[in-house]
Amino acid sequence: MEKATIRELIEAVIGELERLGYASETIKLYQRLYQKFLLYADERQIHHHSLDVCHRWLRDTLGIDPTLVGSGNEHAYKRNSYLPIRVCQCLAEWQLHGCLPLKKQGKLAALELPNQFKDAYDSYVTLCCKAGYSERGTYTRLNRIKRMLLFFDQHGVSSLQSITAERISEFFRSQIELDSRTVATMLTASRVFFRHLYRKGFTEENLSDKLPVVKANRKFRLPRIWNQEDLLSVLNSIDRGNPVGKRDYAIMMLVTRYGLRSADVKTLKLSDLRWSENVIELVQSKTRNPLRLPMLRDVGWAIIDYLQNGRPHSEHPEVFLTCTVPIRPFGLNSCALNAILTKRIQQAGVRISSEVPKGMHSLRHTLASVMLANDVELSVISSVLGHVTSEATSVYLHTDIARLKECALDPEEVLPNGTT
Repeated sequence: MEKATIRELIEAVIGELERLGYASETIKLYQRLYQKFLLYADERQIHHHSLDVCHRWLRDTLGIDPTLVGSGNEHAYKRNSYLPIRVCQCLAEWQLHGCLPLKKQGKLAALELPNQFKDAYDSYVTLCCKAGYSERGTYTRLNRIKRMLLFFDQHGVSSLQSITAERISEFFRSQIELDSRTVATMLTASRVFFRHLYRKGFTEENLSDKLPVVKANRKFRLPRIWNQEDLLSVLNSIDRGNPVGKRDYAIMMLVTRYGLRSADVKTLKLSDLRWSENVIELVQSKTRNPLRLPMLRDVGWAIIDYLQNGRPHSEHPEVFLTCTVPIRPFGLNSCALNAILTKRIQQAGVRISSEVPKGMHSLRHTLASVMLANDVELSVISSVLGHVTSEATSVYLHTDIARLKECALDPEEVLPNGTT
């Protein structure tokens, strides 16, 4: 839609938001902002969309830094800047690619797959189940493939045989807002998918050979960790005089003291709490490996307080449940635990650095770095975090800046005299 007017682009974007099932209140917010944008363009007799027009509108009317548009770094957005920036991104993405990359997998999972792709997709589902991926891993892989197939359908691909390398390239070019590591994992999932289609006879050509190999080395991304004083302030600010506070405190103690993944906290069963042995024993959702941890006193008492005085009466085997009806465990693919942490940060009045992610996983990074700073061996840290190998844990070496400085070479010791 490169020659479409601004008004036509807006109508198309709103129609797509409705098709994707966005809430009516959210769509109204988009419409209000688009009305302001249209007014700005009409006053200047601008009829066709361009990023330059969006940039000027953001800067002149709303006082928002236009360089954030398309940066792909949502953590850089101020809270009141996110939606106007997203509104501009939607126009640009629809104009360039005719689709709106989804920000939340939940909306994607709710969309029905086109008939021409259902059999192949179901076959891939069977492959994922037989491969023994974790529930979360399977969910992520299926959503990445579904995202791609929906793109193909929107662009007139009527059958699997009509998929070409050029069309696949168009899809990946449309994912401009995604982190490079996410794109790399999407390529991996797509390669497995197309190889499977070829082997099962769904396609005559092995399109997996057409995909580039992109290696995203996680070692070059430093984990962002919390300041210890900030973390203690958040924990100490939790009001444990009510059921929600007791639950949230116990959850955060499990994550901060053991570095448990959110998925493992959500699926933790009452039977995993071996009180007679003073241990917590579980099977990790991500690796499927067993993990046995000593029951630390502060963690144990936090859990006991929640179980005796905060947990709703329920037949659910999971330890942690919602506190509002219907009483149920947290959804494995929900962001409930991250929402809990965000709420507790706000209530504590703690100002966290913009470089530190606000999700529960950042607490896992922090525990590993603290253990490293206290001379705990990598093999022990790896065991506590449930890593398959110590290699996965070695990334935390990069966060111990003081130790890195000790490892720095003295130029006078290694360079010839007079060399600089």
